[in-house]
Amino acid sequence: MFLCYWCTSQTNSRLKKTVFTLILVMLSLSASASYLLVPMDETQRNHLKAYGIAYYALEREVEVTWLLNYRGGTFMMKYAESIERQAKLRGVSTEVIADGQSTAILSEIADPSVNMDAVRLQKAPKIAVYSPKSKLPWDDAVTLVMTYAEIPYDVIYDEEVVAGVLPTYDWLHLHHEDFTGQYGKFWGNYRNAQWYIEDVRDQEARAHKLGYQKVSQLKLAVVHKIRDFVMGGGFLFAMCSAPDSYDVALAAENVDICDVMFDGDPMQPNAQELLDYSKCFAFKDFRISTNPAEYEISTIDIDDRTRQRQINEKNDFFTLFDFSAKWDWIPTMLTQNHTRIIHGFMGQTTAFRRSTVKTNALIMGENKELGEVRYLHGEYGKGTWTFLGGHDPEDYRHFVGDPPTDLSLYPNSPGYRLILNNILFPAAKKEKHKT
Repeated sequence: MFLCYWCTSQTNSRLKKTVFTLILVMLSLSASASYLLVPMDETQRNHLKAYGIAYYALEREVEVTWLLNYRGGTFMMKYAESIERQAKLRGVSTEVIADGQSTAILSEIADPSVNMDAVRLQKAPKIAVYSPKSKLPWDDAVTLVMTYAEIPYDVIYDEEVVAGVLPTYDWLHLHHEDFTGQYGKFWGNYRNAQWYIEDVRDQEARAHKLGYQKVSQLKLAVVHKIRDFVMGGGFLFAMCSAPDSYDVALAAENVDICDVMFDGDPMQPNAQELLDYSKCFAFKDFRISTNPAEYEISTIDIDDRTRQRQINEKNDFFTLFDFSAKWDWIPTMLTQNHTRIIHGFMGQTTAFRRSTVKTNALIMGENKELGEVRYLHGEYGKGTWTFLGGHDPEDYRHFVGDPPTDLSLYPNSPGYRLILNNILFPAAKKEKHKT
């Protein structure tokens, strides 16, 4: 009986030691697993939602380190169970690493011989999308991807901009707008379409309500508000027809470039000669389209609808530039991707003619053989602007009335990643991360 008791006692003792050892191991692992890595190379299951995880962390005041050119622009942050859980729920790949591993990564990045750097993201930017409240027969790539990535944003339009709300936001996206007051130059093909008739009616009513005789005058006031927003330190992003129509509106500030079907009176006969390119953000030396039936605003755009683009969908690509991460960290941030070759995509403005791009504008992506600039960035006052050609990175020809793209089919889209790089850009600390 004594022997049995002794055996039982010894067994219990060994069991307790085993349990204690396991607890120590688990605690050790927990202590060492202090960082969460969100890889952005080919191992990432869902690149687009990964940006949403970075934004989710920033919303909860968890600082995110953006590892530029390291595994496709990987995100690293202090480990939090809630963030890891959200990543799993959203299908985002993560890796839990020890403090020593994070230090080793930062040391590798800090090596002067490698083209990498680390930038701190500190605050979730407040985002606004300039977009009409009425339903139009096309969607917007930026709102699509922000919704898919679960990044919150506010929709504002002329009333809010004129009222002065822009300074309350960090980042502004311009929906595919025509800031010249020519209703997107849809008159030639869609003037009898119900959606076009209703849009013209709504735009005119809004202009009169806000005290303007013409839609073009209201849009110019909006353009000035946006210009002041950027001047004061705001971040502007625009795609498709918004970039060139915005700059054309600036150049035509004191010129009537709208024909009678757009504003009730003829355009000025010498309108072209009166344009002032010095007022533009990105473009120069362009010619405006004076044909009201032509689906084109200016010669800034290179578009195969006018038989100028000698390329087909299969071979339509543009290349992202490589920048020095340690010296040119802003364009490096805006071009983070798991590939440098991006499949092209069309829009009302598909690509920017290189000869119309100002010399002080930074080209970040182009098809050099065709002389097409696809991705542009620049500074204005204390803020910045970024222009991207094309309508939808995963719908090569997105026609009026086409259904929205289902981004769950394209979770690793390189083109959509360019948009999301811009959304996180305002969160970056101006000084580079020190290791």
